[in-house]
Amino acid sequence: MNYDVMIVGGGAAGFFTALNLAERNPSLRIAIIERGASCLEKVRISGGGRCNVTHAEFLPRPLSVNYPRGEKELLGPFNRFMTGDTMAWFEERNVPLKIEEDGRVFPTSDSSETIINCFEAEAEKYGIQILLKHALKDLRKTSENWYLSTSSGDFSAKKVVFATGSNPKIWKLLAGLGHSYTSPVPSLFTFNCKDPRISELPGLTTNVEVQLLASGEEIVKNGRSQRVDRGGLPGPLLITHWGFSGPAILKLSAWGAHELAEMGYTFKIAVNWLPEHSPETALKHIEATKITLARQQVSTNVPFDIPKRLWQKLVAATLKDENRRWADLNKQEMLDLTDQLTHSVFSVAGKSSFKEEFVTAGGINLQEVDFKTFGSKVHPNLYFAGEILNIDAITGGFNFQNAWTSGFVVANAIQEHWALENAG
Repeated sequence: MNYDVMIVGGGAAGFFTALNLAERNPSLRIAIIERGASCLEKVRISGGGRCNVTHAEFLPRPLSVNYPRGEKELLGPFNRFMTGDTMAWFEERNVPLKIEEDGRVFPTSDSSETIINCFEAEAEKYGIQILLKHALKDLRKTSENWYLSTSSGDFSAKKVVFATGSNPKIWKLLAGLGHSYTSPVPSLFTFNCKDPRISELPGLTTNVEVQLLASGEEIVKNGRSQRVDRGGLPGPLLITHWGFSGPAILKLSAWGAHELAEMGYTFKIAVNWLPEHSPETALKHIEATKITLARQQVSTNVPFDIPKRLWQKLVAATLKDENRRWADLNKQEMLDLTDQLTHSVFSVAGKSSFKEEFVTAGGINLQEVDFKTFGSKVHPNLYFAGEILNIDAITGGFNFQNAWTSGFVVANAIQEHWALENAG
């Protein structure tokens, strides 16, 4: 069967491409081929079944910095279609959205089915063909068309869009056509860590700054640990039964995805439990507290804005005598306590998956894509949308925004190209 445009992959990016293209040119014969028995499964489970549609960041550059891979490439596309456009698109189709306190955007229904129903209704409205259980086996090019061989039949199309997400089989197929790709590694995950300083504290959340230590080790200079600046990342940290989670940890897992994989997920991190303080200001505060709370016990009087249970664990790990009074602290003990508060070193041994998020770092290499169109630089009439590219983001709705932006840009590019080809 012949189509004008075939979209490989029935997920968020594939559907958004198809719907925007069909809206611009309803006469086009468009088909989505999906290897599974249903479409939009990642949409269905995302955000705990609520679908974190996007994130309330409304300027292109601040939005782009949430992408460890793709920050530079997405800046131009975000100037054409980003968060505000996404929210308007859904609301124009009777899908009201809400912004939560942390910036995440969800349908007001709190149900991903609202998004799925919208997509399916729009696809039916425009006559887009949805071909399920059609796993792509082969793709070849002639002078005019692409020929696609699937597990349930063969097709041809003038233009093909790949929106298959992190699918190594598809990457290998495209490699046979001259593209290259970066092998995938997990991008969002939590850290496994057993340490007496965080035992008995699961569920505790506090704001920190966390950084990866070079080669998993500290550099020692003049008998004291020399901090290694690997780009300290701020945010809430959650202590769990198995170690560390929370936004700060997930940011670090995303930004260090390839490096942590190379380390075999055995490495060291440094946690600053006082992100508003430098070691110097923290030490000055401790020295002042030594005077103001002189007769009080260190462990029972917390001079910083951190949870008391955490403070007591850190004090116990630093001082031999937990009943020590502030007035009795000597210079070395104050230095040690400062180090514990602003540069706690933890050994991480392994990772755990983060809820239902299956985000990976890897995909088609970005140098081979024209980001004005998301078209292939290797083959004309071949396009990419979503996570098939080596683009990924931190958690919070950013990966879906990449799907919407790339799908929109691809749809516009195909329609503009189609209009030029058929002018006159």
